[in-house]
Amino acid sequence: MTTKLSDLEHIKAASRFLRGGIVEGLADPVTGAIGEDDNKLLKFHGSYLQDDRDLREERRRQKLEPAYAFMLRARLPSGVVTPAQWLVFDRIARDYANGSLRITTRQTFQWHGIIKHKLKPTIAAIHDALATTIAACGDVVRNVVSTANPIESSAHAEAYAWATRLSTELAPKTRAYHEIWLDGEQLVGEDHPVEEREPLYGATYLPRKFKIGLAIPPLNDIDVFAQDLGLIAIVEQGVLCGFNIAIGGGMGASHGDADTYPRLASVIGFVTPEQLFGVAEAVIGVQRDRGDRVERKHARLKYTLDHRGLDVFKVELESRLGYTLAPARDYRFEHNGDRYGWVEGHDGHWHLTLHIESGRLADVGERRWLSGLRELAQVHTGDFRLTCNQNVIAANVAAHERARIDAIVRAHGLDVYEKQSGIRRHAIACVALPTCGLAMAESERYLPTLLPKLEALLARHGLAHAPILLRLSGCPNGCSRPYLGEIALVGRGPGRYDLRLGADFTGQRLNQVHRENVDEAAILDTLDPLLARYAAERGEGEGFGDFLLRAGILTPIPSRRIPAEVVA
Repeated sequence: MTTKLSDLEHIKAASRFLRGGIVEGLADPVTGAIGEDDNKLLKFHGSYLQDDRDLREERRRQKLEPAYAFMLRARLPSGVVTPAQWLVFDRIARDYANGSLRITTRQTFQWHGIIKHKLKPTIAAIHDALATTIAACGDVVRNVVSTANPIESSAHAEAYAWATRLSTELAPKTRAYHEIWLDGEQLVGEDHPVEEREPLYGATYLPRKFKIGLAIPPLNDIDVFAQDLGLIAIVEQGVLCGFNIAIGGGMGASHGDADTYPRLASVIGFVTPEQLFGVAEAVIGVQRDRGDRVERKHARLKYTLDHRGLDVFKVELESRLGYTLAPARDYRFEHNGDRYGWVEGHDGHWHLTLHIESGRLADVGERRWLSGLRELAQVHTGDFRLTCNQNVIAANVAAHERARIDAIVRAHGLDVYEKQSGIRRHAIACVALPTCGLAMAESERYLPTLLPKLEALLARHGLAHAPILLRLSGCPNGCSRPYLGEIALVGRGPGRYDLRLGADFTGQRLNQVHRENVDEAAILDTLDPLLARYAAERGEGEGFGDFLLRAGILTPIPSRRIPAEVVA
């Protein structure tokens, strides 16, 4: 019996290495959209077609097509941006998009509201700034993330360099990107055929997206166990010895489908820096060949591992490598969020981490964050680093430049981190409505309403400064990594969420559903007594999620998590 592949597998196979009919769709003046098949291919080029759901019904009544526009995402390895690039990206936000820049949970920027005829010049402008959008989305290795602030030793810079190399070398090789967006030389015709191939991906690329992240203990600021391939840098006496390899993390799930679930990556061994690239290619190769190409909901690496068995996967991986992985080395994570304010690095340079709520940089009312970062980019001589927690670091600042940067930060209200509650400093929200087609409930737009109410509860119990990981998601797909929040809301429908509790503060334990499909009043009523008990009974340094388990409020559940014996 022939196995029926998913529709997207046929689309990829017929796409001529991601070309499809994108050029023709962009040239069609009748609609602001492109065809459904080409929209799926467009993701590989870093863009999604969206429409404004706030306007959808009104436009339907007026017999108008939806208010179509495109989201565009850059590929920025480890989230490093030069001041010159920042200024270009800022101009794109104001000239081509909706006037805002958004920092994503994968250390990059995305722009919303780009209409069809502006998509090509926008991508060209990003290219001219020495960046790209290829493989920022799609069934490929996405933007490789890494610990954002290399302050401890030169080994941190070396680890970042490996993350950058992985992001560059694992990108697709198709020439379609240059042909479509940059007027590059096209393939010659049938009389003079030129072979095109994807040496890593093949003609149909991967079964689903693939995420790689590199963390440097004791900071787990990237949620390394949420990655398909997690790399834990082992630094001993200031020397990068290599990486523990963790495979099979992933946050996505579907409501009501027990066959989909979040999973923490499993640590399977240790490799030297010289072995890293070969191991990454081999893990990707096994997933390419063994991943589910029939049911896309089950196509991530986590399902490949669980369906085939971790031991079976590891045997095939080591067979492809030609050697056995060394045992994992000891490590310890102590912190998950970002560290705000000024921190001095090992080389005497300074790094300033600024809190950007939901990652949204815009000028709204008295909040002039987009303008403030633009002004900072005009004088900054170091670089910027975007974080997986949607914040930004002005990095590599000379000591004598700190006062000038502080003045710009204060003038534009970017110093909010100095007076924020613990829960606000560690809150993450996905975009959700009105642009995300998957959103079931509000997230980014709901966070400013929800946070003051949570802060009032916390203040009443003397917990205003308690660091608590809060994650909001408009749907169960997990872009904001909600399953790793000590408190998390996962959208069910308008104004209704699953309340999930019990993750830890280091990103090493999944949370669990505590209340299903509840509204805001029920959420606050549920949290109030729990926070009261936490305030009265917590141990020194005990996190909220840890307390809920120790106190028996939550029952430990079997968790697809890292082996405990490898954690020091």
